[in-house]
Amino acid sequence: MPVAPAISVLSPAAPFLSAWRNRALILRLARREIEARYRGTAVGMVWSVLTPILMVAVYSFVFSYVFQPRWTVPPGTKANFVLLLYSGLLVFNLLGDCLARAPMLVLETPSYVKKVVFPLEILPWIALAGALFNFLVGMGLLLGIYLILYGLPPVTILLLPLVLLPLVLLTLGLGWLLAALGVYLRDLRHVVGILVSMLMFLSPIFYPADAVGEAVRSALYANPLTPVLEMSKDVLFWGRVPDAGLLTGGVLAAWMAAWLGHAAFMKLRAGFADVL
Repeated sequence: MPVAPAISVLSPAAPFLSAWRNRALILRLARREIEARYRGTAVGMVWSVLTPILMVAVYSFVFSYVFQPRWTVPPGTKANFVLLLYSGLLVFNLLGDCLARAPMLVLETPSYVKKVVFPLEILPWIALAGALFNFLVGMGLLLGIYLILYGLPPVTILLLPLVLLPLVLLTLGLGWLLAALGVYLRDLRHVVGILVSMLMFLSPIFYPADAVGEAVRSALYANPLTPVLEMSKDVLFWGRVPDAGLLTGGVLAAWMAAWLGHAAFMKLRAGFADVL
């Protein structure tokens, strides 16, 4: 049986070549992880649908009757505050869930570290697959509500995967970096948990980016989540095509982040067994 050639860590395609070679293993472990999350519960996988429904109900009450909404819907478009808020939370959780778990990915699987043949670099891919599953369930609920209230969404919704590509690449890069550092810095998971909570309120989820003053708007746009959140609403609700230059720059920058994160993980993994 021929042996696949070694993948150079310095290759910009290294993070994705490894995932492609181990795609069957990633899918199998991701499926096992998703099933384990709901195993033993009374309704099982129904929780994956019930949870976002309850979230939408709570957000509808709190932000429609308790707090004054900050979002305004442009004339001629079809959306409401709850859908805008919920779409932002779906996008944020795609990153936030993976970052919160990243520092513990290697620590929670010490048996994998001792297996020389196990590709540890696929662990962030598995976490991302689980987050994508939750995102797709939530997005299905959002589209179902949209269909009931307004009918078919704008055709630009087909561009959503392209809009999310920079976020996915950035999530992987940070996942590799935090997973590697988490082995050596055990307090990192607590720090990351606090930073993720701060990031949620420092991102235009509960308010539009143009609602903040000029003094802090530049800092808001320095947040890599901001353009993704803004473009996701463009394609989901406003029927606008994302700016090609902004999207291309975001993809290239996120690809660089993924490559550097993967390279750091592969460099630091040599000491995992000694620490664990």
